[in-house]
Amino acid sequence: MRQAGRYMAEYRAMRERWGFLELCKNPQAAAEVTLQPVERLGVDAAILFADILLVLEPLGVGLEFTKGGGPHIRRPVRSAADVARLPAVAVDDAVGFVFETVGGVRKALADRVPLIGFAGAPFTLASYLIEGGASREFLLTKRFMRAERPAWHALLGRLAEISAAYLNGQIAAGAQAVQLFDSWVGTLSPADYREFVLPHSRSVITRLTPEVPVIHFGVGTSTLLPSMKEAGGDVIGLDWRVELGSTWERLGHDVAVQGNLDPAVLLSGPRDIRRAAQAILDGAAGRPGHIFNLGHGVHQETPVENVKALVDIVHELSSR
Repeated sequence: MRQAGRYMAEYRAMRERWGFLELCKNPQAAAEVTLQPVERLGVDAAILFADILLVLEPLGVGLEFTKGGGPHIRRPVRSAADVARLPAVAVDDAVGFVFETVGGVRKALADRVPLIGFAGAPFTLASYLIEGGASREFLLTKRFMRAERPAWHALLGRLAEISAAYLNGQIAAGAQAVQLFDSWVGTLSPADYREFVLPHSRSVITRLTPEVPVIHFGVGTSTLLPSMKEAGGDVIGLDWRVELGSTWERLGHDVAVQGNLDPAVLLSGPRDIRRAAQAILDGAAGRPGHIFNLGHGVHQETPVENVKALVDIVHELSSR
């Protein structure tokens, strides 16, 4: 998860030359960033360097990434009229640079490891559009969800079409698996998820190119996992707030799981990292279908040698 980032000196050096959006829109540079963790860490797959919000820029909402402040929407969506004004988006034209990056990465990898693409799920994209950026309580989103029900479903329907087209474009360009990120959906109750989110997440997944593995991931979703499985995905991502073995048992072993080391463990030392990795592997119990991963992204403060140590430890323990 989030393989490239500010914890890597190579990435920080590139960010000194380019702003975030500039880097995403430069296929050669974005391909280089995608490849950095593969070369430095020895991971088993490459994760595309892009961003879930790139598909929002052509909606004319004023997407920008402020230095140190994350994404910001200058013209947020706050009414049914705002939803109606959103223009149609030709995804191939709007984010063609991402698909070019995918092609460049696949060529450079020469099938050493597979490439994973990704997109934002409709709820998470909508929350950025409505809140205007990141949020802790998502009160504007929850108000809109209930007060503007028809507009909410119209908005998420549009976003589902966009996300599916974005993922299918990555697949056509060479991505061998894709991940649907619902980063903020953990703010909802199970009942709200089923009414306001599940149909739209399912709509994305059912539109995707057949036979391409789909990972479905959210943060803080322990109460939502059965419904997320119902929405779809070959793999359900688990964050560190759940125990992997019992959660997988609850979901059923007919679905694979990804996870779920707490990223903060990587701020400790090799002994603690090994102990935590072993506990997760013990929970998986050697069953096929476990993708070892973090429960979310690498913290900026993480020593890169600790990330490399984790990869080596997992390879060692898994080979036994």
